[in-house]
Formats: sequence, structure tokens, C-alpha cells
Amino acid sequence: MNVSERKAPLESRQGHTTTGLLVRRLYAQYLRPYVTPLVIAVVFMAVSAAGTGANAWLMEPILDDVLISRDQNMLIWIPAAVIGVALLKGGSDYLSRVLIGMVGHRVIRDIRKDMFAHLMGSDLAFYTANSSGRLISYFVNDVNQLETAASNAAVGLIKDSLVVVCLVAVMFIQDWRLACVAFVAFPSALVPIVWVGRRMRQLSATTQKETATFTSLLGEVFQNAREVKTYGAENYETEHSAKACDRLFLLSMKVVRVITFIRPLMEVIASVMIAAIVVYGGHQVAAGHTTPGAFTSFITAMLLAYQPMKSLASINVSLQRSLASAQRIFTLLDLEPSIKDRPGAVLLPQTNGTPPGIEFQSVTFSYDCDGQNGHENGKSVNLPALEDVSLTIPGGQSVALVGPSGSGKSTFLNLIGRFYDVVGGAVRVGGVDVRDLKIADLRSHIALVSQDIGLFDATVAANIAYGRQATNHDEIIEAAKKADGDEFIRALPQGYQTPLGERGIRLSGGQRQRIAIARAFFKNAPILLLDEATSALDSQSEHSIQSALEQLTMGRTTVVIAHRLSTVRKADMIVVFDRGRIVEMGSHDQLQARDGLYAELYRMQFHPSVDGDHTDGDAAGQGPDLLRWPTKTIGS
Repeated sequence: MNVSERKAPLESRQGHTTTGLLVRRLYAQYLRPYVTPLVIAVVFMAVSAAGTGANAWLMEPILDDVLISRDQNMLIWIPAAVIGVALLKGGSDYLSRVLIGMVGHRVIRDIRKDMFAHLMGSDLAFYTANSSGRLISYFVNDVNQLETAASNAAVGLIKDSLVVVCLVAVMFIQDWRLACVAFVAFPSALVPIVWVGRRMRQLSATTQKETATFTSLLGEVFQNAREVKTYGAENYETEHSAKACDRLFLLSMKVVRVITFIRPLMEVIASVMIAAIVVYGGHQVAAGHTTPGAFTSFITAMLLAYQPMKSLASINVSLQRSLASAQRIFTLLDLEPSIKDRPGAVLLPQTNGTPPGIEFQSVTFSYDCDGQNGHENGKSVNLPALEDVSLTIPGGQSVALVGPSGSGKSTFLNLIGRFYDVVGGAVRVGGVDVRDLKIADLRSHIALVSQDIGLFDATVAANIAYGRQATNHDEIIEAAKKADGDEFIRALPQGYQTPLGERGIRLSGGQRQRIAIARAFFKNAPILLLDEATSALDSQSEHSIQSALEQLTMGRTTVVIAHRLSTVRKADMIVVFDRGRIVEMGSHDQLQARDGLYAELYRMQFHPSVDGDHTDGDAAGQGPDLLRWPTKTIGS
């Protein structure tokens, strides 16, 4: 799979929104709370712009009164006026930029907060469809584009517009006929400026998407560095990253060409305007219709107006790039999670200390994988992960799920916590459909220990107490002891205050799993989900915490996915899955007596094969591994 083939489901939803709609939405959602400092900043900008106009106007008395009339009094007043204008202009410019900068950074802060809060409310399917690198790109690349607009483009747009207005006013005051001549060429400059802005909007959107893809690639490669090196894929990934860099380079060059085009265009327009004004104005001075000072003041105002007009053209380019990022951000914020509280959602009923039971009633479920599961007649097909599954788990009992990979065991666990919603049927916890329960309350009653251990770059104590604001250190230590982790934790450089690194990289697999088990002890939830909770432990380590796990499951409704028979045997009921269906259920002895699929598995793992490859794993203290699933399937 090359870089361009890496899917971007979120970006596929993006459409086109007009500039006006985006600007109005930015104002309504993020700028309106800061209207007062914005208005004050605009007032200071107007004062600064008026100072620029005053400098142009002062050219008339400098030439007519000082240089031509040689008025000595003006040698005092004009320099004082120039210094005063400079002080007023500089102070106003400073204050306006500080205020605009404050507003801009607050807006960026608010957007980042809203984006993160929105993502925290998104369902698990969203994270499955969008890589972490691509999502991080929204917070870094797209927000940075908006930050540039807030700190530079916004200031330039308002200030330069006011400067142009003030200078144009000076031009009309000095000679309205010359001013009209100067503005004959102005409309011709608008057409290419508008075209450049639209082109930049398109290029910026494409560049941001490509940057997100590249960020996603980097994240995947860095997180899987060991696999890359193990399989000798360094050249393979280097080639892919090089292609992504080439695409970004080509897009960047297109942006450079578009941006660079506007500058010589404005130079040509300005030169035509100046040439026309010099010819016409020279005749006016020669005919005595205007003074040299007034004409010089006019020319100065026009030349001073040239720079902000050129800047406005460049600001439009920057603005369109920022609006492309704003469109991507709003697309993200507009995505509604499919898993959310229904109106009138209720809390899980109190059971007077009895853990809630779990019921699956004719449950059918399939993952929306955009055709990755299979194709039929050119159309995507979502194969069912569970099909017509019915099972009742009384409160306080333990159920073990066994079956080959992909048979639906992990999906079963995900539906209990409502990480996904069923396609058909219902899942009930405590007698209530999980879709009618408040999600936060439902999940507060569930503790999960998974083979895919989620640890954070925080201390050991913070990882064990994850999700709790106020914690008792003694409770953390007690949970670690129950998980057989206290000894190795105290041996770490800083004990319970030792940072674990990203995903707990500083710990071994078994140590990470003990931390996850300690977290479940600490949460003390009435429903316990164990998804191969001891898969990373050796037989000795597993044996040492087996009693702790038995203590953890006591008095709780427990669902276990286990590949080792030591856990399966002690469950109140064993449920055998195959191809999304329940094919057998019962106790260990009942399933053995039935002589079905489970019994065949048991015989394969507890008796040597003809070739002598298999040994009695349980006798060796390891227990048979249910991953070695028999080739026989139902109906074969």
C-alpha cells in the first residue's frame, strides 16, 4: 500500500463552503465574545492609518511653505508635527497589534479546546476510521494556518484597508480629478486578485490533506519502528515517505508560483497609474491649476497607498489558505458521534450490592469498513461480526468466551460497553437496553483489561488511578499488590512516581499487563471484562496473580476472553464462538461430555499429536493455548 492509498474517511466528507459563510461562522462562534477588544483595536488602527495620511498631507506645506516660500515659522511647527504624528502612529500601531494578537491567540485556544472536547465525545468507530497522525494534523497544521491569519492577515486586512482609505481621502482632498484618473486602473486589478485567492483556497486544501497523510505515515512508521526493522522495510518506508515529500514539494511550488504572480502584476498596474498621474499632474502644475506642493502631496499619498494595496492582494492569498483550514476544522466539529446519549437516558438501576446481569437478545452486528471486509459485484460488503447471538449472564457469574480469531469474542465485549451499537437485537445491562442508559454511567460500572494495553506517558501511580481526579495513594499501592506489581514498581528508579514513557515503553509486556490489572482493581467496578488479560505473562507470573484475578472476579459479573484453560475451566459457563455465532455453551465438563468442537480442541491440546509436536501444556503449568484452533468447523 503506497502513501496515497492510505484512507482518510474524515477528509472524504469535506465539501466546499463559501468565504462569506466561513467568515460569518468564525465570527459567530469564536470572535463575538471578543468584540470589545476588537473594536478598540480597530480604533487604534484607524488612528495609525490617519497618521499615515497626515504624513502624506504634510508634504504640501513642506514643499510650498518651507522650500518655496521659505517660511521660518514652519521650520518649527512642521518638524514638531512630524514627530507628534510618528509618536501617535507608533503607539496606536503597538496597542492595536497587542489587542489583535490577544484575540487571535484566544480564538486559537478556544478552537483547540472545542476540537479536543469534540474528539473526546466521538465514538470508537471514528478513531478506527481516522489515524492519530491525521487527527493530530488538524491541531497542528490547520490550527497554525488559522493562527497565521489571526496574527497577521487580520491585522493587515483591517489596518491596510484603513490606510488606503485615509490616503485616498488625502488624494481627493488635494485633487479630485487626479484621484479619478488614478482609480481608472483599480478595477482591472481586482479580477486577478480574486482569481489568485480562489486558486490559493484550492491549493491550500489539497496541501493540508497531503500534509495530514504524511503526518499519518510518520506516526505509523515511528510507532512500529521495531516491525519496520524486523522485516527490513526501511527502504520500503523511505521510498513511500520520499514520494509524499515529492508531492508536498510540487504543491508548495504551485503555491509559490501563485503567490509570486500577484506581485509583478501589482507592480505593472502601479507603474501605469504613476505614469498617467505624472503626465496629467505635470500639465496641471504647468498650467497653474495646482501647486507643486499639492501635486507632491498627491504623489506621496498615491505611492504610500501602493504598498498597502499590494499587501491586501497578498493578504487575500493568506486569508484563503486560512479559510481552507477553517473549512477542514469545521468539518471535524460538525461530525456528530453515532454513539451518544438518547433523550431521556437513565442511570443503571441500583441492585443493592448485586452486580448487574448482561443479556444479548438476537444480536447482529457488522463493522462499517468501507468495503475492507469484502466485495460483491463491485460493491462493498460488511460481513457480520456477530449474527443472531443470544446469551444471558446472571449478575455475579463469570462467562468465558473461546473461539478462533475473528469469531466475534472481542466484538461481544465492545457491545457491552456500548463502544458500538448493535445492528439488530438488543444488549441489556441490569435489565435496561444499553442504548437507553447514560453512556458515562454505564462505563463507570465496567472495568476492562485488554491484551492491547493502554498506558500513558505519566507516572505509575497516575496510570493505575487513571480517570480519577482525587486519589488515595494507599489504595493505589493496594491495587498494585493485588495485581502482583508492587515489588517491581518499587524497584523502578522513582517507584510509583516513575514516568512510564509513551504506551509504557519502559516496561516489559508482563509489567504493563500488571499495571492494567492493577487499574481494574483500583476502579472496583461491578462488571469486569478481561480480554486475554494474562496473554503477556509467562506461566510463573500468571500463576502468581491467578489468585488475585480470582479475587478480582468474586462478586462481579465477569466476561473473559482467554486462551489458557486454567481460566476457562473455572468459569461458570464457557461459550464457544465460531464465525460470529455461538455454537456451544456449558461448563467444562458438560462441553467435554457433548464431544463437540470444544472437546476436540481439548483433545488436541492435552494429548501429543502423531508427530509429537504437542505436549500436555496444562501439565507443564502453561495450560493449552486455544489459538491452536482445530481445522474442523461446524458442518464439516
